[in-house]
Amino acid sequence: MSIHNGGCHCGRVRFQIEAPVHLRVDECNCSICSKSGYLHLILPQSQFTLLQGRESLTTYTFNTATAKHLFCSVCGVKSFYIPRSHPNGVSVNARCLDTDTIEAMSITPIDGRNWESQYPDGRGEFY
Repeated sequence: MSIHNGGCHCGRVRFQIEAPVHLRVDECNCSICSKSGYLHLILPQSQFTLLQGRESLTTYTFNTATAKHLFCSVCGVKSFYIPRSHPNGVSVNARCLDTDTIEAMSITPIDGRNWESQYPDGRGEFY
């Protein structure tokens, strides 16, 4: 495990995570993820720390309103959010991580367009 830092484009939102140096991330094809190019690194809440920018975050919800999509209100980047599949965890956009601590990244496609069949019990696993 290693400490990784990341944040939004303008730098107002910054966070720190604990994760391996070889990241396994998911690329979802649902409506919001495919439009934003989001790469999910899903972690337990205990491995995520918001360092700054809480006041710059705005929340967007849709459909079941379970997922809490958090965007920087200044630059519009969603660097992390609370996912429907892991409401007690955090999904970090791997594209928003600083690259100096990442040695490799493998990407697995996820069929979010058919969310219910992808997560039949309503929940996914943490990495």
